[in-house]
Amino acid sequence: MTPHELEALVHEVAAVTPEVGALEESLKWGEQSFTPQKRNVGSSVRIQLRENGDAALMFICHTNLVEEFRALYSSVLEFEGNRAIVLRGQRIHDRAALSHCIALALTCKLRKRHKPG
Repeated sequence: MTPHELEALVHEVAAVTPEVGALEESLKWGEQSFTPQKRNVGSSVRIQLRENGDAALMFICHTNLVEEFRALYSSVLEFEGNRAIVLRGQRIHDRAALSHCIALALTCKLRKRHKPG
C-alpha cells in the first residue's frame, strides 16, 4: 500500500469508529502521525515510508499494541519488533486486518479503562 492509501485507511477507520472522532495530524520523527483529537482515547498511528519502497504502520513501542496485533494476525500481517506492521512493496495486504489493528490503536486507552476485572 502507498502512504496515501494508508492515510486514507486511517481516516476511514476513524470515521467508522465513533469513539475515535476527529484525528489530529502532525509530523513525529519526520513521519505522518494520526492521533484522536479527544484526549485519552487512543494512541498514535504513524506512517513510515522506507527507502526500499516498503511502508510501515508505526506504533508507540512501550505499548503492547504490536504484541496484540501479532496474536490476532500473525498469519496475514508482517511485524517488526514491538513497533511496526510492515507493508512490503506492491503486495496485496489484508485490509480488514489492517483496519482492525488501526482501530485497536486509536481506541487503546478507552479499551484499557473499560477492561473487566
